Amino acid sequence: QVQLVESGGGLVQAGDSLRLSCTTSGRTASTMTTGWFRQAPGKEREFVAAIRWMFGIIFYADSVKGRFTISRDSAKNTMYLQMNSLKPEDTGIYFCAADPSTWRNGLPDGFGFWGQGTQVTVSS
Repeated sequence: QVQLVESGGGLVQAGDSLRLSCTTSGRTASTMTTGWFRQAPGKEREFVAAIRWMFGIIFYADSVKGRFTISRDSAKNTMYLQMNSLKPEDTGIYFCAADPSTWRNGLPDGFGFWGQGTQVTVSS
């Protein structure tokens, strides 16, 4: 069993930055693949970024490449999402997830564990 707790969301203006954190427990984080997803109002949840902790292999959605940076601190069992140049379309609930069961189109999928989410609102 893996527990995930997100933090760092908030209300910002377009062009601002935010850093989200996801603290994991219940399993050694360095063995896992974890990721960030987001869900905007009225839309399906979408993949944002993921990282394979042991090898530091990183994946990004095209919509956030060059603006968002995913990282991890193994000593703190914490994953981060640094979000720069935020846009109103980045608004949504951001979830962290762990332990994908499969890979689809080169991206991890079927995550088995989820956090409760943190709200990010970007005003124009």
